[in-house]
Formats: sequence, structure tokens, C-alpha cells
Amino acid sequence: MPKRITRALTAPLAAIICYASAAPAFAQNQSAAQEHAQIVQEFGGEVTGPLGQMVDRIGARISATSGGRVNPDFTLLNSPVANAFATPNGRVYVTRQLLGLMNSEDELAFVLGHEAGHVAARHSRGRQNTGLLTQILAGLAGVVTGSNIASQLVGAVGQQYLLSYSRNQELESDRLGISYMAANGYNPYAGAEILETLGEYSQNLRRFSGRTDEQRSAPTWNSTHPTTPQRVAQVRQLAQSARRVGNAPPPATYLAAIENMTFDDDPRQGVIEGNQFLHPDLRLAFTVPQGYGIQNGTRSVTVSGNGGQAMFSTGAYNGNLQAFLGQAAQSILGQSQASFTQPQSFTVNGMRALGTSSRVRTQNSTVDLSIVAYEFSPNQAYYFATITPAGRGLGPFSAMINSVRRLSAQEVAAVRPRVIDVVTVGRNDTLQSLASRMAYSNYQLERFRVLNGLGPNETVTPGQQVKLVVYAR
Repeated sequence: MPKRITRALTAPLAAIICYASAAPAFAQNQSAAQEHAQIVQEFGGEVTGPLGQMVDRIGARISATSGGRVNPDFTLLNSPVANAFATPNGRVYVTRQLLGLMNSEDELAFVLGHEAGHVAARHSRGRQNTGLLTQILAGLAGVVTGSNIASQLVGAVGQQYLLSYSRNQELESDRLGISYMAANGYNPYAGAEILETLGEYSQNLRRFSGRTDEQRSAPTWNSTHPTTPQRVAQVRQLAQSARRVGNAPPPATYLAAIENMTFDDDPRQGVIEGNQFLHPDLRLAFTVPQGYGIQNGTRSVTVSGNGGQAMFSTGAYNGNLQAFLGQAAQSILGQSQASFTQPQSFTVNGMRALGTSSRVRTQNSTVDLSIVAYEFSPNQAYYFATITPAGRGLGPFSAMINSVRRLSAQEVAAVRPRVIDVVTVGRNDTLQSLASRMAYSNYQLERFRVLNGLGPNETVTPGQQVKLVVYAR
């Protein structure tokens, strides 16, 4: 999917983005095949080849162990968000980012088994996505939640399934997942290990990404399946009583399988570096306010923080920037009536731009909706839509609006994917020397520990295999 944010945007967003109010109907009215296709598209495409086959193989074994209660369809998604989820029709999805945080097939078997447990116990049926909106609608406390406009700005196909389960449902799925994995020879104690890794990853994620608020732009597996010390202890207890049948491949086999796998963003879909979004294929970039989160979706890039929300997207363009601006407004508001200001023309980094705004009433309050369109080329235009509390106008997004720019050929060439590199610890290697090889400018040691499931008091030994995240050669 080389040009991710340009895909399928000729129709109004109001017609193609899944709103909170439409989620139940979406699940009921779409066929399983259509639903699957839309989820795959929204979450970066499907990863096939050896990695996809590994997920299929483990999923098939778990499905067979479930006594026919679990659909044998398991899909690996090309997403930089560490998550896994199951849909009411029984499909199970896991992201490559989550695979990158794992250190053995045993851990993957637990996550897939846990999601299969939700399917077998029918936990996903009839779920709503209002809980998700509480998690990912960033800020505007008391203003945005429940707003149709806000739902359109951040809605995403498939996200109605990324909800927190109840404590009893989690425990039941843990129990089922451990029974499935143990019956296939996997180490049941790996469940507690991956839970601890994901708990640590979740705690550090905000620091890693430079967030200063309490929100994340996309739910992770740990936020939708909360890991607590009590849950880890319960999983260890379940492991003690599990009857393991056979043996699974050693960790080295799993590490060999994920070596050279992309970690974090796929440059073909755009990358997030600090507070910058860079898209080498489209040759564009912009900078978001410090401390604001960025979520790269199939149809748009969303920006969220305590002071407001923004969406960067595109659509069909025939050279008429004012008509394009009007289409963008209609795609966001749908049939709602709103009075926009007279469009103002200006220039942003050599590009012609046109901006307008409106005061819009939501279900809970009133917000300022601003839309700025940019002519990138004679046949390509983009727009930013922002919402802020009434009276703030562009608020914290003023500098971001003026940061949209074209990337130079040198900048495009400098954007490289990060990949998993498996290395053997040498006699003179230390945690610090290994961590210094990670392709990050900050928190290298913390990232290295999380990546390899190392606790605060654990170290490495010569001959041990560990993972690094490095730039692709």
C-alpha cells in the first residue's frame, strides 16, 4: 500500500469512516469478507510470506484445540501499533509491532490463544465502540466526547473491536489461551512473560514518543487488555496447573523468523519521527505541536492532544482549490448545516493554500472547526481539519498549519525503515553497548530492555541472542 493516505478518498469521509453511532450497524450489515477487507486496509495491509504463514500455522493449531469454537482465520497486520484483537465473526488479528516485542513462539501462542479465548467465550459479540472513543478522542474534556464531528475526525474501520474487556472476561480468555497453548506444546509460563513486557512497553510508550499528556493516539494491546500485577500472578498460577503436551520450537527459531522485519513505521505509509510526520513516497512533511500524538491511518493522519484534534487527508482534485475546500468541509460535516467564513487565500512554503472556519455545535458543547486546503500539484491537494474549544480558532495548530512542506530528494533518501536485527552477545558486550546500537536518539537502554523482555535487574550473557532495532541497510 505505497500511498496510504491517498487511498479510497474520492468519496466523502462521512460515507466511508465508521462513526461511533454506526458501529453496531457496521458489524451487522457488512459481510465477513467485506469487514475483513476493510480492517486489513485500515491497519496497513496484510503481512504474508513466512511471517504470515507462521501466524497462520500457530493459529490453526490453536483453532483445532478449541474444539471448533474458533474460526481458523488469523491475520498478521502491517501496523506499527502493538495490538491484537478478535471480531465477532471469529477472526483474530495481530500486528507486526506486537510480534517485534515477542521473544518466542510461546509468547505469540499465548496472545493468539488469548484472543481465540475471547472468540470461544463469545466476548466480542454485541460490543460497542463508545469505550474506544473514550480512549482515543484526545482531550477537549467534556467537549469532544460524543461529538459526531470528533468521531469523523478520528474514526477508523475495525476500531470498534479495540475495547477493554471485563476482569472476568480477561481471566477466562487467559485460562482458555493457556490451555490452548499448553495442549500444543508451548510453554504456558510465556503468557506472564509477554504480559510483563507489554505492560512495560505501555508504560514507556508515552515517554518514547515524546507525549506530555495522558493520552495515546491508538490503543495498544495493553490498554485494551489491561495488564496488572494481579493478572500476571493469575496467569502464572494457571501455568502451574496447565498440562503441556509436546515441545515448541526454541526461541532462536522465532528470532530467526522475525529478523529484518520492519519495526515501528513502514516508510511506504509515512513515518513519525518525534513530532514530525514524513511521507517519502508523497514527498510531504509537517510538524505537530510538541507533546501531541500522531496516528497514521489508511485514509488520514490524526493529531490529538489536550488542546484539540486535527486530521490531515486528501481527496479528488481537479485544480479548483475552493471546490476542494468545500468538498473537505462536506466530508467532515456530512448533512449538518454550518456557516463557514469567507475562504482566505495565503501561501505555505511555496504552496497555494485556502482556509476557512466555522463555529459548530456538538452534542455536548461548541467547537471551532477550521479547514485549510493546500495545492500540492496541479492534480493533488491535501487539507487539514482541526477542532478546538470555541473561541480558540486554530489554537495550538497554527504553527502546524504553516509547517506543511515538500520533502527534498535528499530528505526522501534519508527516510529509512527500522528493522529487527538479531545479534549474539559478545564477551565484551554490555547492556549499554548493545543499547547504543539502537536506531533511536533517546531512551535507548529502556527500549532495548523492553524489546528483549528484560526486567530492571536482568542483564545479558555472552552467547545469548538479543534483538536490536536498527536502520535497514
